Amino acid sequence: MLIRNAVVCDVNGERRVDVLIEDGVVTGIGEGLSSEKVIDAKGQYLLPGIVDTNVRLKDANLNASTLSKVADEAERGGVTRLVLAPDCTPSINDSIVLEFIQAHQKRESRVDMMTTIATVDEDERLSNIAILLKNGAQAPYMTTAVSNNTACRIAEYVQMHKSRLFCRAQDTSLSSVGVMVEGAVATRLGLVGIPPFGEVVHVARMIEIARKYGISIVFKSIASPRSIELIDKAKAEGIEVHCEVSLHHLLQCDAACSDFNTTAKLNPPLAQKEAMLALQEALKLGKIDSLTLLHQPSSPVNKEVAFAEAAYGCEALAEGYSLYYTTLVKSGMITLSELIKRVAQKPAASIGEKAGVIEVGSHADLVLFDAEVNTVLENSLSLYDGMTLYGAVTPLKV
Repeated sequence: MLIRNAVVCDVNGERRVDVLIEDGVVTGIGEGLSSEKVIDAKGQYLLPGIVDTNVRLKDANLNASTLSKVADEAERGGVTRLVLAPDCTPSINDSIVLEFIQAHQKRESRVDMMTTIATVDEDERLSNIAILLKNGAQAPYMTTAVSNNTACRIAEYVQMHKSRLFCRAQDTSLSSVGVMVEGAVATRLGLVGIPPFGEVVHVARMIEIARKYGISIVFKSIASPRSIELIDKAKAEGIEVHCEVSLHHLLQCDAACSDFNTTAKLNPPLAQKEAMLALQEALKLGKIDSLTLLHQPSSPVNKEVAFAEAAYGCEALAEGYSLYYTTLVKSGMITLSELIKRVAQKPAASIGEKAGVIEVGSHADLVLFDAEVNTVLENSLSLYDGMTLYGAVTPLKV
């Protein structure tokens, strides 16, 4: 396959060159290339596919139908690799569930679907981390709801197997009854708020565990600017910690919950406006390693209820590249190359893979992106319902 007349863009910038792809690998870049199959890109971007390592299934149900649906949404959004979070039913914490996902993936060619593993069950018993990692799981996943002793035991497994730990920092003693971030909006709505410092305390705790055991931790969906400060300081001290933030927390604040808008009920909750602006500044300064669409879809029956009873999450995967491009690149917050670093290169590195660079020998998980196309999003389960989005994705069948 030869792609002509494309604007090739990766972490190294933009250039106008032709790209030859054979057997799923880039084998030539330049001019004078030939192939039996030629695609005229007509000035569209040729981009690395998005790598999203924080994806959830509809209604947190793991079955063949929800796996197929998330693959379809990923393909439409330009997501070529995704990692499932293990907090679903059944939980991804044993070999049978892992094998089910892997068997489905063998039949699924549209997206490379991987998974993390739940490190503990509801009674805080450790899963068989060693076996699951050996059998192909990408990384252990834990929330800081576990005790210090359990967290240290998990760290020992991560150290032993030279893996990375995916960690969601939260204080369940503070968040168990809350439904949104504490503040004026929560007070006006009469809803129980969650103090944002709960995340900060547990980020600090896990940084010290990373320091003690010499392990790498990827903090998932960070929502507090103070957490980012702690992570950035730890990096400067040589501790291998990484920061992921969701697109929603960069663009939306707790005001989105006004009028009891359950689409804006997220986990972690949307922060106050000042914190949202601080997250945007952290992105510009390069303190945020990777971004996620934090795709957590729910059926209307689980959303169109009282705010306190509504399920967490919103949909975003199917509009992935268009959302990122419209809100971060077209708005001038970051460049397209900087975006690719945060949605492809860095997330891939967190699972020990390479992405974000289009060069001879690289895997051709690429998409064509027409930035001139615009559409109005019509999806009541999206935070961006009614927004004009720029860009259309064409997956490459290689």
